[in-house]
Amino acid sequence: MSIDQQLTRINVMQPWLGEEEVAAVSEVLRSGWVAQGPRVAAFEEAFAASQQAAHAVAVSNCTTALHLALVVAGIGPGDEVVVPSFSFVATANAPTYVGATPVFADVDESTGNLTPATIATVVTPRTRAVIAVDQGGVPLDLRAIRAWCDPRGIVVIEDAACAAGSTSHGRPVGAEAEIAAWSFHPRKLLTTGEGGMLTTSRPEWAARARQLREHAMSVSAADRHASVLAPPESYAEIGFNYRMTDLQAAVGLVQLGRLPEMVARRRALAARYAEVIAGLPGLRMVSDPAWGTTNFQSCWLEVLPEHPLDREELMMHLADAGISARRGIMAAHRQPAHRDRSHVPLPVTERLNDQTLILPLFHQMTDAEQARVCDALLTAWRP
Repeated sequence: MSIDQQLTRINVMQPWLGEEEVAAVSEVLRSGWVAQGPRVAAFEEAFAASQQAAHAVAVSNCTTALHLALVVAGIGPGDEVVVPSFSFVATANAPTYVGATPVFADVDESTGNLTPATIATVVTPRTRAVIAVDQGGVPLDLRAIRAWCDPRGIVVIEDAACAAGSTSHGRPVGAEAEIAAWSFHPRKLLTTGEGGMLTTSRPEWAARARQLREHAMSVSAADRHASVLAPPESYAEIGFNYRMTDLQAAVGLVQLGRLPEMVARRRALAARYAEVIAGLPGLRMVSDPAWGTTNFQSCWLEVLPEHPLDREELMMHLADAGISARRGIMAAHRQPAHRDRSHVPLPVTERLNDQTLILPLFHQMTDAEQARVCDALLTAWRP
C-alpha cells in the first residue's frame, strides 16, 4: 500500500457522530447526574416506541441483555439453547452464563439466519430456548420460527444486535419478539459507545430485568438518589451491575433520531454495490429477504469458486488499493472456547465463514470512496 493509499484508506465502518451528540453529553455533564437516571428512562421510552416494543430496559451491552433475557425466561442448568454458530461468539457464550448448554444449528445460505428447519434438526427434550440472530442486520423470519417453537414451549430470544432499522413483515425488527437483545456498539448503526437494550412484551420480565441490572435492588438507584430520605433497599436474589449511564443514553437519543437517515443512506449505498456486483460472476451479495428489509449493518458478499480470486486473495487485492474489508461472520464452533462442543454438521455455516467478506459501508461514505471500492472489485476480474 502506498503512502497516499494509507492517507486515504477506506475503513469498513465509521460511526456517524456529530455536534448534536457532543451537546447532549455536555448537557448531562452540566446536570451533575451522569449515572443511570432520567436520560436512560427517556432513551428506553423512545427506543421502545421506535421498535414498537411494549417494554425496553437499557443495559451495558448486548451480551448482558442476552444474559438477562435467559435469566428472566427461566433458562438454567441442564437446559439446552439452540444458537447459530454463524454469529459473534457472544451468542454462544450467553447460555453458558446461566449454566445451560449452547447447541449449534446451521443457517440459511441466503440470509445467514436460523430457520425452523435448521432448528428442528438439533432440538431435543432438553431444548428450552432458541437465540435467533438477525445476522448483519438481515431480518430473520421470526413469525415462522415462533410458529414452530411456541407450541413446543421453546422460548425464542431474538438477538437483534445488528438490526436497529431493519424491518420484518412490515414492522420494525423485534416488534413481534417476546424478548429481544440489542447492541449499541460503534460497529452498529445506532451507537452509544458501548451499551445495549432488552425489549420484551412481558411486563414481569421487564420488571425483573430492571432489578437484576442493578444488583437486584428493591429500590432503584435513581429513586434512592431522588429522595431526601432514601428508603431502605433489600436484595432478594443475586443481581448484576449491567447499568447504562445517562451519558450513553444522551448519545443514544440523538442517534435514534438519526436512524431513519442512516438506514436510507446505507440502503442507497448497498443498491449501488448490488448493481456493480450483479455484473461480476462469482460474487453474491446479501440482499433483502422476502419478508423484510435489511439496514445493511454489514454489507457482506460471498466469493464463489468461479471467481478468479478466493476470499483471502480478494481481501488482499482490496487492501492493496487502500480498502479495508473484513472476513465475514465468524463460526463460533471453530473457536477454541467452543471447539469441543458436539454438533451436527454445519456445512452452510462453514462455507459462509470461509467464503464471505464485509465491504466498507458507512453513512459518511462518499460517492468517490464507493467508486474506488467498485473499481477494485472490477479490476479483480479485469486487471
